[in-house]
Amino acid sequence: MTYLPETSKKTKGKMNCFSHEQKKILVDAEYIVEFLKEKEVVAIVAEKVDIKTIKDEALVEFLTLANMLYRGGAPLVSDTLYDFVFLTELKRRNPSHPFLQRVEPEPLLFGKTVELPVRMFSTEKSYDFATVKRWAKRIEKAAVEIGMVFKDLDFRATPKLDGFAAYDDGTRLYTRGDGRRGTDITRVFDRGLQVAVGGDRGLGAGEIVVSRSYFRDNLARYFDNSRNFQASLIKEKELEPPAAEAIRCGEAVFFPFGLLPDWQGAWSELAEDFDNIIDELWNRIDYDIDGIVLEIVDSKIKAEMGATRHHHRWQIAFKKNTETAVVKVLGVIPQTSRSGRVNPVAEIEPTRLSGALIKRVSAHHYNMVREKGVGAGTVIRLSRSGEVIPKIEQVITPMQPQIPEYCPSCGSTLIWDNDFLLCINNMKCPAQITHSIGHFFKTLGNIDGFGPASVNKIYQHGVIILSEIYVLSSGDFVEMGFGPKQSENMVTQLQRSRNEQIEDWRFLAAFGVYRMGMGNCEKLLSIYPLGKVFELTREEVTAIKGFKEKTADSVVNGMKAISTLFWDLYSLDFNLTQTHVVPLQKEVQENFLTGKVVVFTGAMEQGSRDIMKKQAKGLGAKIGSTVTGKTDILVTGMRVGSAKIKKAEELGVRVLGEQEYFELIGE
Repeated sequence: MTYLPETSKKTKGKMNCFSHEQKKILVDAEYIVEFLKEKEVVAIVAEKVDIKTIKDEALVEFLTLANMLYRGGAPLVSDTLYDFVFLTELKRRNPSHPFLQRVEPEPLLFGKTVELPVRMFSTEKSYDFATVKRWAKRIEKAAVEIGMVFKDLDFRATPKLDGFAAYDDGTRLYTRGDGRRGTDITRVFDRGLQVAVGGDRGLGAGEIVVSRSYFRDNLARYFDNSRNFQASLIKEKELEPPAAEAIRCGEAVFFPFGLLPDWQGAWSELAEDFDNIIDELWNRIDYDIDGIVLEIVDSKIKAEMGATRHHHRWQIAFKKNTETAVVKVLGVIPQTSRSGRVNPVAEIEPTRLSGALIKRVSAHHYNMVREKGVGAGTVIRLSRSGEVIPKIEQVITPMQPQIPEYCPSCGSTLIWDNDFLLCINNMKCPAQITHSIGHFFKTLGNIDGFGPASVNKIYQHGVIILSEIYVLSSGDFVEMGFGPKQSENMVTQLQRSRNEQIEDWRFLAAFGVYRMGMGNCEKLLSIYPLGKVFELTREEVTAIKGFKEKTADSVVNGMKAISTLFWDLYSLDFNLTQTHVVPLQKEVQENFLTGKVVVFTGAMEQGSRDIMKKQAKGLGAKIGSTVTGKTDILVTGMRVGSAKIKKAEELGVRVLGEQEYFELIGE
């Protein structure tokens, strides 16, 4: 472990090594570099190194250095590059990496750390309204869980200041530090720093900021950027005259979050006028801001949602960072995804957006390619907002597109499914095989040890058919690179998946036939026995309630495609329970359960609850897990709590005993 070297120069505006100020920040913070040399850091900054080749520990160290220097006022890279290149690369590799789960610490520039009066978190980021809507859905869910009405809740939006985060308890002022421990910088108030807009001390979290216009007119000649100036205010050394003057005339202030200009209202109002609300707040104050913070006001919701180790769940920061460029398409390449969709990928002239060099962009689907004329020579407007995947915003000059007829992976004829081209040869298409095998094991739900890594390893050793996996010995697995004990366990698990009882509809769903998830498989096998479904015609399938013509075509073609593999696996004697078959003419008859939401609770005397649920489904019921306002019938067995029955009665839910229920369905 070494400290970074002490040399410092810049040549022709390009970084050749660390500046004197950057060196000083790292030395003052006593930061020891373990995995990177200075020349390697410089090469990364200059984009002379492909970040995908950097080891995880070196990438995290680079992020730590960049964050420390940024917060110390001597940035190593821009916000854009930090967020959208380096941080995004770590998220891509390991979304749960500890670095991403903690508050990014500030450098220790002065004194020892002390415990903060309260935890200070970072803020979750969003770069599009869709992400904000998902956040609002989480709030709505929390509101329902504690019995509150979502539409009556107040939301608050405030500018997100780009300053130096601090906390004022009325007696002391602290830096945010790592969110738990910071440093005492009360001396800044002793130097004359005022609270913004005439506010009082003790208002909690906020930012030390300087007026944007004042910095431009009076400080830009002395400081590289406003963050560099803000960091200078809190250092132990005596203030430089320009900084002291900025404090004296009230242009540098501590701005508590509670005093920020804001917008408040219901979610419906925020969603309807989102862009205008964001734009108005963005331009309301003369300070650097890098987003708009959205939060729920109600303290009960805040308590219900809580926080991660990194951020409050009841709060999110919306950031605008959309860049556009006009580029030419060099060609459109079809790629078969693991799900069977053939996606068009446009290769474009290399261009940089939001800190990333873009060479390829999704053309969404082949119907867009066909209708918009996306092909070699097409001129498009490309946009990218923050970490969001770049997208084609507009086709400026269309060209003749090329629409593939066959799957680029297996050569099968493609079919149109609404806007998409689809390869339905899922069990034999190389692009889909590992996904299909993994889907089979995951859907069975009674086998461990066959996750994506194991399936990929098996595939790489030439075993590409499911039925062949089931006859592998422990020795075969050892030859593939699995450990001896692991190999024995894998054979045991394969045997377990054949011996443990599973539903026939689950077994059928495991083959991944398009449009045949577990729900449709269960419905199909409640009308026809398993052996019959491979002989069904299009007309027979469309006669089943809920199966339209497109679904019927997929069922008939899909069953033909998996027929051989299905019977090969079926012959291995899986322990299948047969679905109770209700003849089609009975299935369409109305009975008192048709369309009703039914909840079963308590210990049953005449059969298990699972069997009763399956039977009720066959009679047209929908099965619920808890009693809600949507529940129609509660069927009770023995040892049912009075609270559940009382709740059902209050909601107007019909309560039936087990015997009464069986009498009504004619059993």
